Amino acid sequence: MVSELEFERPIVELRNKIAELKEFATNTDVDLSTEIEKLEKRLEKVEKDIYNHLSPWNRVQIARHPERPTTLDYISRLFTNFLECHGDRYYGDDEAIVGGIAKFQGVPVTVIGHQRGKDTKENIRRNFGMPHPEGYRKALRLMKQAEKFNRPIICFIDTKGAYPGKAAEERGQSEAIAKNLFEMAGLTVPIVCIVIGEGGSGGALGLGVGNHLHMLENSTYSVISPEGAAALLWKDATLAKQAAETMKITAPDLKELGIVDEVVEEVKGGAHRNIDEQAAYMEVAIRSSLQELTKLTKEQLVEERYEKYKKIGQFSAETDAIGVK
Repeated sequence: MVSELEFERPIVELRNKIAELKEFATNTDVDLSTEIEKLEKRLEKVEKDIYNHLSPWNRVQIARHPERPTTLDYISRLFTNFLECHGDRYYGDDEAIVGGIAKFQGVPVTVIGHQRGKDTKENIRRNFGMPHPEGYRKALRLMKQAEKFNRPIICFIDTKGAYPGKAAEERGQSEAIAKNLFEMAGLTVPIVCIVIGEGGSGGALGLGVGNHLHMLENSTYSVISPEGAAALLWKDATLAKQAAETMKITAPDLKELGIVDEVVEEVKGGAHRNIDEQAAYMEVAIRSSLQELTKLTKEQLVEERYEKYKKIGQFSAETDAIGVK
């Protein structure tokens, strides 16, 4: 059974009422079809009102849903012949990032993504999807291998951020992420990145420099979490909801700002409601991107990536008091 979020309570109450009436009608042979039909119409309207008018904080909650599909959930549905590769050839293997070789509709590709756990035990093993430096180095090793064999790269982004612990810093966390940014900018194969949950800080960007960046409708992408922003701005992490409203971290906002290329539609209520249907939506987006990008030369791929990131953001030059710009 899918766990419900706080803002979904009116929907849950109506569903439970409908289920009770159906059970009562079955057990007593009483005709309640008219009442059930009225409630079902009301449920449809309530669902439409809630899911079509989600606030930024609602989307943050959906992106963090414990049952939200992970990278491995999508890999099993979108790709065939997946062979997972391990280790960075420097230190060890980081299970917070998974990656390997697969086929997408018969075409060899390299697939890399952050991996969260589905329960406490797996989350501990996966470090809650927060990679160490060896995770980013593993990812880069697979990307360079993909370039060598001319395979497109598909990255799934889903992390609160890179692991901020002492061990990660000792092993060069910032250098590992920075090197990924540098190397990904110059790779000569198509790179398609998809934010499937939380895209947090440099931990997300370490897999996020691509030709096309897509986001699931209820995912987030930000330099800092709403709680972190609230703690910095107002010295109160409990104001996270207010921060989320102003940070422009949702897919529609980022599409409007020109950071995201495409917002991938989600199943009503969130991707966790129907993973197979959600994977079908993503398949269309990936196929479209690869069809477009594989037509470009190596030089054009690098140039397009450069132009994409050069256009992000706005600036203005104003004359100061002494006339210097």
